Amino acid sequence: MSTTLLDARDACEQQSRAPELAKRRRGAGESGRPPRRRRAGSAPAQGAGGVPEGDGSHTPVLASELLELLDPKPGQLAIDCTFGDGGHARLVAERLGSAGTLVAIDRDPLAERRFAQLAAETACSVRFIRSGYAEALELLAREGVRADIVYFDLGMSSMQVDTRERGFSYSYEAPLDMRMDPTQELSARELVAEWDERRLARALRDFGEERHAGAIARAIVRRREQAPIETTLELVETINSALPAPARFAGGHPAKRSFQALRIAVNDELGQLERALPRAWGLLREGGVLAGISFQSLEDRRVKRFLAERARGCICPPDLPVCACGREPQAALLTRRSVVASAEELARNPRAASARLRAARKLADDEELAP
Repeated sequence: MSTTLLDARDACEQQSRAPELAKRRRGAGESGRPPRRRRAGSAPAQGAGGVPEGDGSHTPVLASELLELLDPKPGQLAIDCTFGDGGHARLVAERLGSAGTLVAIDRDPLAERRFAQLAAETACSVRFIRSGYAEALELLAREGVRADIVYFDLGMSSMQVDTRERGFSYSYEAPLDMRMDPTQELSARELVAEWDERRLARALRDFGEERHAGAIARAIVRRREQAPIETTLELVETINSALPAPARFAGGHPAKRSFQALRIAVNDELGQLERALPRAWGLLREGGVLAGISFQSLEDRRVKRFLAERARGCICPPDLPVCACGREPQAALLTRRSVVASAEELARNPRAASARLRAARKLADDEELAP
């Protein structure tokens, strides 16, 4: 784990209060996060709420909605758990001002290079931690850091998709890799080559919700007995060979769920999230806001369940006339249902349809930080 500290200062202890967002109906689809580029020489377009559409490499999804919920104030301390290309972080940093602090976390070395550019352009104090966010949040807790804002933009970043040799996409030929941290040992190539059929099928089913997980796992094992599966398109061909014709021509790419499953398994994405959520909550001051943007149902369900449990008060049986448990809510939900992209954003970027945003405000301080 490496940490870069750039002129970090203590943040003023101001508390954020997020306004309620108008509820929107759920959208549809589970496509990945959207890379978006503008023509050279053109000025950045303005989205809802005056939020720029990006710096030419990445448009942060649900940016206006996230900013409205987080409501960053000058002097606060914010933690971006998934820095990526820095789209959301840049917008938050602008509102923190010279007295504020932004802590950015990412395990990808490309993200660290993007962060260096942001650090040179922002007025607030900044710090980058190159690590998985679960481990980084544990480090911050040991240091006694307290935050006003913690947020996640889950899944793979546009930057990773655009770097073809990383092997995240099923759309073009590349080495079968999928590592968010290129220094870790396990890659998709090793996983496909070494996991037995049962373990492969379980991963495809649990992490990709793939109906044909067993058939795909069998096809992978049969093909690797003939020759190693080393590229993304070789894996796509193997997946296609296992699917019945109706499944191959149904909505979406036939390899979409399998690629999602393998990527989640390689990077332990759900394990990271389950460890990180309580640690993030423990770092928040009273009145602080925790928010998460998810791009598929497995992540969204975990964020939803975590926030709902903390917003729950009395847990006594309903037939008891008087509360005996004394349990008080720890959180106030700022989104009763997930917030989805507006019609305007979807018109600009249809792949934003899969994004789901949830947030909650912490009502009382913890007695001690989460471990």
